[in-house]
Amino acid sequence: MADPGTISLRCGTGSATGQATNPVNIDSPLYPIPIDEEQRLLALDEYHLVDTPPTGDFDRLAALAARLFDVPIVLISLVASDRQFFKAHVGFDICETSREVSFCSYTIVEDDILFIPDALSDPRFSSNPLVIGSPFIRFYAGKPLVTPTGEKIGTVCLIDDKPHPSFSDEDRQNLSDLAALIMERMELRRLDHLKQINQARFDSLAAASPNAIVCSDANNRITYWNPSAEKIFGYSAKEVMGLPITIIIPDGRRDIYDAELRKLQRYKKKELGSSSILLSGRRKDGSEFPAEFSLALWEEHHRPCIGTIVRDATERQQHEERLFRLASLDSLTNLYNRGAWNACLAESLAAARPVTVLLLDLDSFKEVNDTFGHSAGDAVLKEMAIRIEDNCANALMLARLGGDEFVALLPGNDVRAARVAAKRLVAAASLPFEFAGRSIRVGMSIGVSLAPNHSTHPEELLGAADLALYQAKAAGRGRYEMFTPSFREVAIARRAFEHELKLAFENGEFELFYQPQVVTGTQRVVGAEALMRWRHPKRGLLTPASFMDVLIAKPSANAVGEWVLRSACETAAKWRTKIPDFRISVNLFEAQLSSGRLFSVVKDVLAKTKLPGDSLELEIVENILLRNDDTTLRLLHRLRELGVGLAFDDYGTGFASLGLLKRYPVSRLKIDRSFIRNVNSDAEDSAVVKAIIYLGKSFDLDVIAEGVETQQQLDFLIDNDCVEAQGYLFGKPMPAAEFAMKFVDPI
Repeated sequence: MADPGTISLRCGTGSATGQATNPVNIDSPLYPIPIDEEQRLLALDEYHLVDTPPTGDFDRLAALAARLFDVPIVLISLVASDRQFFKAHVGFDICETSREVSFCSYTIVEDDILFIPDALSDPRFSSNPLVIGSPFIRFYAGKPLVTPTGEKIGTVCLIDDKPHPSFSDEDRQNLSDLAALIMERMELRRLDHLKQINQARFDSLAAASPNAIVCSDANNRITYWNPSAEKIFGYSAKEVMGLPITIIIPDGRRDIYDAELRKLQRYKKKELGSSSILLSGRRKDGSEFPAEFSLALWEEHHRPCIGTIVRDATERQQHEERLFRLASLDSLTNLYNRGAWNACLAESLAAARPVTVLLLDLDSFKEVNDTFGHSAGDAVLKEMAIRIEDNCANALMLARLGGDEFVALLPGNDVRAARVAAKRLVAAASLPFEFAGRSIRVGMSIGVSLAPNHSTHPEELLGAADLALYQAKAAGRGRYEMFTPSFREVAIARRAFEHELKLAFENGEFELFYQPQVVTGTQRVVGAEALMRWRHPKRGLLTPASFMDVLIAKPSANAVGEWVLRSACETAAKWRTKIPDFRISVNLFEAQLSSGRLFSVVKDVLAKTKLPGDSLELEIVENILLRNDDTTLRLLHRLRELGVGLAFDDYGTGFASLGLLKRYPVSRLKIDRSFIRNVNSDAEDSAVVKAIIYLGKSFDLDVIAEGVETQQQLDFLIDNDCVEAQGYLFGKPMPAAEFAMKFVDPI
């Protein structure tokens, strides 16, 4: 399907605390667009990070954030024109989504952190497919990634499938520190690209850089020294020119620098090689400081050149040390914190070990703080941690998750043993505490869940214990309860959205948009793809990314699919009076193939609209072919006998084999837009596109490329004999009246 609104699966997002404070373009009903969108996208391009493979430094920061904030999902998101690309992602297997379903589109119009305690309670997100479907987002907190010149190119965001009623000042500071670290690394990436531009621009940017930029020749003699290098190291450019670069590296670290340089020099390639290492820098006065050296090697006039960007890492190291301390221990009780707990639970479940989770929450703790003050509350928490340790000597891990909530992970999943442990902890917690000569009493409620009995997934297992804890609190506190499964809130939200979808079809809220398909050589329109839109009475015009996943699973899917087929063919019949060879492409729902009605419906539609069979093309996706069943095979052969075309949609993105092309009567291959996007710059994408075109010729199949947006992409397709294409270069999906005005009536 050519529609850019669908979620990309090429790899494997509430009640806000405030409104957007930046100017926003409100013309779009789908998501807020910053008023400086054009400048923001230009700034994003300078970082050369969109559609790049994973890198260790961003992955490590995302993993650190997951541990630090104890959330299952962390994303480092770059917000492009119509999608968000995840430079790093923890707990979320895809690498991009459409901008329409993106929470981060709202974050980049904030001056600070966007905090959504519960997405189900926020009308902007309550029907979002990522809320009512996987990954079931409830909590979201995102911090904009701001360039030195002020553009917000993306976010670092925290996501959980459980609501978070609060986000403390300390949480905000930690998230801001992480965003600063991420942006610093992105800035280094941008600077690395300076060597690809002309010298005059390099000098200008290097002069403005806060980092030391030093160039040297093949003999390691300094040839360039920017103003920041003077400030950081204390040498003037005149003093160091021609001296060995090792004057800025302590003696004990020079072997590391030399080894890294030799590794770069072993790349017997013409293209640029680069590397980053953490060393120490040495100033003119002999003092040393932690520094990050980014080395690059290239050739100028057939002579090797070495570029070194040196960043004073003192502040960053302090940030990282603080964050890593926070990432493992709770500073008040010295128990493990939420991040360490998550890692331990995940490891235990991955090893298939039976375990018991006890989620502990203090009763009446708020009254302690209100009556005796926070010092008394802290004392109670410290003492409670000691009592938990004393009564759980065999625990695999004990942790404080935050506030007055603790958790114990015990070996084994024996129900009786779990009850004994929980009863013992309830009794220990009920004993009085002494503080400043006063006796303080609190209680404890406990929720219990077992693995693998209740789940083998960390989030689900802890969620089960949390539901049991809620029942214990509701039953009178000072007690424990075993888990009973419940999916109330998500099920309620999903049912409400499904009801909206049902009403949408009944009330005629669905519309068809059309995107032109053209001959690449002449750009003559030869067809169109029919694409669904939902004109929601409150949320405006929605693309399939917002509703298709729910719709295709409903009983009404077949009826909606038949409506799409009939409507598209009726429109195509009118247009064929002006374009005699016009072809309409319609996406099939899987429910239509299994309904037993598809052949008769297609035959009836063609008869009533007086369309020849070859004027209709049905698009089928890979999972339909992968079923590889005889019933589907016979149906497709019967459709081909009518002359109807069968297009294999998104070819190349999944697991389809050549055997499927031999077995099924496919007539056209559609090259997925993800391969076209970088076809002029990515050798692998270029090779895939060429291979699909070759397959089409070899199997006597037509080929069409989706997502063509630039003249360069079109030129590539023409040069490689791809006969047809569709994409924004020729026209976006548009209503029938607009399509007719642009492409049909003028002819």
